This record gives sequence, C-alpha cells and structure tokens, in this order.
Amino acid sequence: MRYVVGYTANARGHDAVHLAVALARNHDVSLDLVLVIPEDSPFNAVYPPEAGYNDILNEQAQRWLDEGLALVPDDVTARAHIRRGDSEAQTLIDAAVEFDAAALVIGATNSGLFKRFTIGSVASSLLHSSPVPVALAPHGYHRTEPITRLSCGFGTRPGADQLLDVAVESARDRGLPLRLVSLLALDGGNSPGLADAAWVHAADRLAAVGGSTEGDRSGEAGGSGEVDGSVPEPEIVVAQGRTIEEAVDRLDWEDGEILLIGSSRLAQQRATFLGTTANRILRALPVPMTVVPRDYTRQSS
Repeated sequence: MRYVVGYTANARGHDAVHLAVALARNHDVSLDLVLVIPEDSPFNAVYPPEAGYNDILNEQAQRWLDEGLALVPDDVTARAHIRRGDSEAQTLIDAAVEFDAAALVIGATNSGLFKRFTIGSVASSLLHSSPVPVALAPHGYHRTEPITRLSCGFGTRPGADQLLDVAVESARDRGLPLRLVSLLALDGGNSPGLADAAWVHAADRLAAVGGSTEGDRSGEAGGSGEVDGSVPEPEIVVAQGRTIEEAVDRLDWEDGEILLIGSSRLAQQRATFLGTTANRILRALPVPMTVVPRDYTRQSS
C-alpha cells in the first residue's frame, strides 16, 4: 500500500510528512513524497526560460525532497518524485492515480493557530475533488509515533454506512480502537432524548456493517468491550454543544488520534467533497482529519 505525500519545503510539507509517517508505522505502507514545480508555459512571466534554468530548478527541488526524506525514519520506506504541472492539486491527484495510492496526505497552511486548520487553495481543491481519501495534518503537527485511535464522524445522511465500513475495516486492519462520534448542535441546551436517539441510531448502523457495541447511554460514551480478545469493541460517543464547534471541543482527543469523516452528499461519485459540517468541525479539531470520497471502497492491505 502506498500513500502520496504532497510535499512543500516549508512547515506545511513537514507536517504532512510527520502525519504520513504516523499513518505508515506498524502498517504495510510506503510513502511517495511528491513535489510539484511549475510547468513551462507561454503564460509564465518569463518564457522560454533562461538556458540552464530548468536544471537549476530541478536541482533545488531535489535538495528540498532530500530534506523531506530526511524526516522519514528508517523503519518507513519512502521515495521522492518531482512532478511538473500547472495545478499542484491536480498533479498530486495524477500522482495518486499513477501510484495506485490508498491516500493523499497534506498539511494545513501555516496561519493555523493552536493546532487548528487553515485550508489553503491546494488543500481546498483536493478536499473537493480527490478520488482517494485525503488526510490533513493540523499546523504544527510533529507526532511521528503510530496512530493510537481511529474516530469516525457519523451522521444520519445517505453514505454513512459506506463510511462506517471503511472505519470498521481500517480499525480492524490496524488493530486500533474505534470511536464512533455523533455531534449534536443544540440551541436549547442539552437534550437527553435526542442524544439517546443518536446513540441508538449509531449502534444499529454499526451492527449492520459488521460491528457491534454494548454498554449504556449515560453521559457521552457507550461502553466498550473486547473483540477476539485483542481489538477493543467500538465505542459510541454523542457530544452536544450549542454549536458543532463546541461539541467538538467537549470531546476528549488523544494525541495519536485521527478523525475519519465522509464527503458531502453533493460529491461526485468516488470523489471527496468537504461539506459545511466538516468545515465547521475543522475549525475546532485538534487532531488530523481524513476525508473519504463518496462511495469509496477501501484498498485491502
């Protein structure tokens, strides 16, 4: 299995490498660091370029990629690639298709504060058009240890079952605990009845896709047990707040956690599309997020 890392010679690129390493560790994944440089075009400011310009540009790009590869520990396999293109996002998508990658990993822009996300133009394009899942690292993400928990943002709209399939399979494949997260924005304060209904709905859908859960619905979390004596049984959490952002803030997040979320129903088939709710979640989320394309079928490892 391969992950394409959208690499840039700045903090955003370093964050992406760190997240890719965390995702690859203890899993059969190799990394392809892809650096996109401008394609020669008559519409460029200087065309044709001066003699030797392309050689200088390629040498500089290779030095930047070598710096990126130096961030990857010895226990993770990584390769570096220079690609030319007018659109960085489209060039990264083309590389992902070429390498049959299971995911694209990118970083947020460096204007994000307190490990929150600020989405730049490249990330925005990828999050609205990629045919493979897009993993987005928060600004300042330095963790390279393996991922410790997978959370899945779950709603009631069409496509939730496909996302649950991906989440359950991913957690089992990696031997990770799975947390199913339902976020309720409530203008009138707490609503135990609504929270209870959300818990029941999540438990029913989880059972339908091959998972099961036990435990009560008191507080925010359902109980958790053990599956096959090793993998924790999925946990269901219902978080409430006056806004989606407040509900996210009320959850406990592990440093090694990643949130899996589905694409909007407006997405084209087998393509990502970051919806309004997901955008709001990003504003408060302190951990990486992976956006899964609509109707996506996960690669087996």
